Amino acid sequence: MLPQWLDLAAVVVGAFAGVLVARERELDLVGYIGMCIICALGGGLLRDCIMQSGGVYAISDPWPIPLVVLTALIGFLAPEVLAYHPYLYEWIDMFSVALFVVAGTSKAIEAGLGSWATVLMGTITGVGGGMLRDVFLGEIPQVFRRSNYYALCATAGSLVYYVLAVVSQLDPRVAIVACISTVIIIRRASLRFDIVSPTGKDARQTIEDIGKRLRHRRRDRR
Repeated sequence: MLPQWLDLAAVVVGAFAGVLVARERELDLVGYIGMCIICALGGGLLRDCIMQSGGVYAISDPWPIPLVVLTALIGFLAPEVLAYHPYLYEWIDMFSVALFVVAGTSKAIEAGLGSWATVLMGTITGVGGGMLRDVFLGEIPQVFRRSNYYALCATAGSLVYYVLAVVSQLDPRVAIVACISTVIIIRRASLRFDIVSPTGKDARQTIEDIGKRLRHRRRDRR
């Protein structure tokens, strides 16, 4: 089983991501608390509702909600705790997604789900909070937009965790470290080198370009 402290760490980091979003949007105290709850517990709530196994973590465990509210209060009353840094939200969001992917994949494995379902639950847990955040803010969820491998890094991390922990039967701690590293490396590389997921138009253009190159090669050979 995943250590409780790691589950709670994911919740706290997710709540801090909610604080940064609330501060950027200049929300009131209710907005801070609501945004922290969405970012910290939204992905797990979606996962648990879909899995219908083991109860809903956010309400079955006594610690998540108080920790989220406390984080929201700290962020609202003492904004200097999270001093402004141009890459602060980026790193907190990356760690939040990585930790939630670990939590979601681990719970799916404990529930005995198959490989594809496990990776799906890990991905949903990782990006679900951000998806609900965007919906409540009236935006198209980032997971559906052209972005720097937001959902893809979560899927890759969950797949790595499953392969190492279940298929290869390695120490779960190795799988956890590998999963977190995979999510952060892929996400950070996509941001650093501005690699974005293609749209349908991009994909069609790529296929057409490949087709043109193949036709030109055939003509040259003739």
